[in-house]
Amino acid sequence: MSKMKMLWLSLLCLMMPSKTPVTALPLRTTDLPTGPNDGLSEADQEFAEEYLQHFYGYRPKSERRKRTADTDVDESDWNTQLCDKVEKMQRFFGLPPSGELTKETLAVMKRPRCGLSDVEQFGKNIRWKKRTLSYRIAVYSRSIPAPKVHKVFKAAWKVWSSVAQIKFRRRRRKEADIVISFMNRDHKDGSPFDGKGGVLAHAFMPGYGIGGDVHFDAEEDWSFNFTGFNLFPVTVHEFGHALGLPHSSDPGAIMYPAYNFVPNYEPQLSYRDVKDIQHLYGINPNFASLSSKKPPPRTPEKCDLDLSFDAVTELQQELLFFKDRFMWRKHPQFDETRITLISSLWPESVPTHLDAVYENTRKNLIVFFKGHLYWMLRQLQVEDGFPKNISNLGFPSRIKSVDAALHFRNDRYTVFFTGNECWRYNELQEMMEGSPSLIEKQWPGIPYPIDAAVFFDGFVHFFKGNIHYKYDSDSKRVIATSPANDLLECKTEDDNEILREGR
Repeated sequence: MSKMKMLWLSLLCLMMPSKTPVTALPLRTTDLPTGPNDGLSEADQEFAEEYLQHFYGYRPKSERRKRTADTDVDESDWNTQLCDKVEKMQRFFGLPPSGELTKETLAVMKRPRCGLSDVEQFGKNIRWKKRTLSYRIAVYSRSIPAPKVHKVFKAAWKVWSSVAQIKFRRRRRKEADIVISFMNRDHKDGSPFDGKGGVLAHAFMPGYGIGGDVHFDAEEDWSFNFTGFNLFPVTVHEFGHALGLPHSSDPGAIMYPAYNFVPNYEPQLSYRDVKDIQHLYGINPNFASLSSKKPPPRTPEKCDLDLSFDAVTELQQELLFFKDRFMWRKHPQFDETRITLISSLWPESVPTHLDAVYENTRKNLIVFFKGHLYWMLRQLQVEDGFPKNISNLGFPSRIKSVDAALHFRNDRYTVFFTGNECWRYNELQEMMEGSPSLIEKQWPGIPYPIDAAVFFDGFVHFFKGNIHYKYDSDSKRVIATSPANDLLECKTEDDNEILREGR
């Protein structure tokens, strides 16, 4: 496909009717330029088409001609299908659903992932009909000792059996329900591997023959930590497919298709994973007592009235809301605000459970804070020498962390909040301006310590717990309060009772 044709397709995507309003201007973020096809190579464009074909059921024009007697395939119908598949993929991964093949979309496509389609129709009742399943390892990895492989697989099966009414037994020589192999490239199952990166593994839904079998790409740098690819979470994911589970668009689920395991995060089943496997096989009788001590984690929901945020910031045209290892992206030209992973935009070196974030537009930097450290990133890359101690910004040793960062683009300064104090930082001179002030004097009506703050649409927005404070800097007063998720366009019947106009 030529570059001229891909550019033409992007323009067509912009002009075609869509349930989601789109803009003729490129969507932009500081770290990921996302204009349609700017700088994309022809190889990248061909990769994207192959990706959509494999994971989203896209049928290329040439293939569609082979399947129809009419060789004059409707050009507009073909273009519409391509744009629709891009938009479907974007929605699945929580990207702005423009239907455009942007650099950001391509970056997500290139993330290591499972080889199963994201639109695979497993059906509600595709499962094993028995409660005890056998498995055997047919082909081992040459780079991993067999005892370690056995240990990982046993632990992965236990993850599922601890919540569902199903058991697993390893066989050495006899035929087994589930056959596990480390394979290279084309291994004659219709889904060849692609070498290092890309597709890490795949599995087949329950059934006879190859049904339930699991294949790992033998060329990957498999590990038991966070160098290379951790074999354990990939195994848990693929075993989920072998039991009958499809991919999940929930970024907190083990069945999410992209590899998303970062340092210091313990792979575990999410609330959604648990409910889905229990729907197929029933509940492990011991699950109730186990879950009472450590319930499965829920992915934050934007309509939760108790929702609070770790940090909120502007990023070019967008508002970003951070919570744990997740974030929501609010773009003014898209009605839908979807949750995604922090690691979907930034490298693994950016921590989760952040304290504060802000964008310095003059320097084209985004700054992340956690504990006594801060990171500066430009174009997805951590600047040399980071992370650094926040004392480098001028904080005294008594300040151990930052609660929130409020950046004013036009005035080129940032206000940092720590406990009951606030500090003014001059971005041009790169220094603190004088001594800290008390929040109650500088921002009357705002409780402290606060969780997050952002200047947006002419007002300062503060967040503490599940409450959002809309603040007028000129009159120095709170003009409205509402649920913290109010800016995420999540309206509930209780909102009218919670909303209180100016005090």
